[in-house]
Amino acid sequence: MKTAIVRIGNSRGIRIPKPILEQCRLRDEVEMEVREDCLLIRGVAEPRSGWDEAFRRMHELGDDALLDEGSSAATRWDVTEWEW
Repeated sequence: MKTAIVRIGNSRGIRIPKPILEQCRLRDEVEMEVREDCLLIRGVAEPRSGWDEAFRRMHELGDDALLDEGSSAATRWDVTEWEW
């Protein structure tokens, strides 16, 4: 598909048709990267997206145990001073 580069103030821009925006799931913000002589535009990933599924899989595989559980002894300060 060809599209024109248009003037936007001192910058330039392109118009991306709505079907392409929907297909690529592009919203209000994108990431741009130059690779050799190409411009790569991709949607910004949601922080922590996919974590729920990853944690569920970890639990199913028994890979969700604390690694440092019981490895550090409580100090006197931990016992007498620390409060939640």
